[in-house]
Amino acid sequence: MTAPDAGRGIGTGVFGDGDTFRILHVSTGNVCRSPITERLTRHALADRLGDRLIGGLIVESAGTWGHEGAPMETNAEAVLAEFGADASGFVGRELLDDHVIRADLVLTATRDHRAQVISMGHSAGLRTFTLKEFTRLVQAIDPATLPDPDEGVVARARALVRAAAALRGWLLAPSVEADEVYDPYGAPLPFFRSIGDEIHEALEPVVTALTGVPARM
Repeated sequence: MTAPDAGRGIGTGVFGDGDTFRILHVSTGNVCRSPITERLTRHALADRLGDRLIGGLIVESAGTWGHEGAPMETNAEAVLAEFGADASGFVGRELLDDHVIRADLVLTATRDHRAQVISMGHSAGLRTFTLKEFTRLVQAIDPATLPDPDEGVVARARALVRAAAALRGWLLAPSVEADEVYDPYGAPLPFFRSIGDEIHEALEPVVTALTGVPARM
């Protein structure tokens, strides 16, 4: 089985062939939005899959102007703590070609970030979405058309990305702002909380679609 990168990934797939699926969250500095999204994704996956944390889905993040080696912003850590998510051990990264090459799904905070990832090449266009765009597309996909999660979460995740890419031109954003998660850098804690709530709300349908397991009430 392929192990996740130390300190960066969390294995959460259910399968037997050692395959992996990498989710890369991208923002600007990799100290606010993308760390929050990375750690909330990990937390939600662990909550859905419980004891089946045996490898497969790897969740990472980076920044287009990433503060390499920087810690997460204190207010971002506080938001994660309020969701019960683990903020420990985080180290900021600048987005590199290798991150994009290895990613199976890239979820960005804004449309500008998405454009920057796609401009790097590596055939990234079909697997790069803003977070909110991907949420909108995922909600339009019939779960019955995806592989059963018991057959492998990795296979299900790949099918989900293909289905979302096929729908992209048919389900446009209702407004320019609809697919944006705005930068809370330097803002007070209440604004960070509002961004955390936005990210959490956008992630819930995505994690449900990836795992086939609804959120616990």
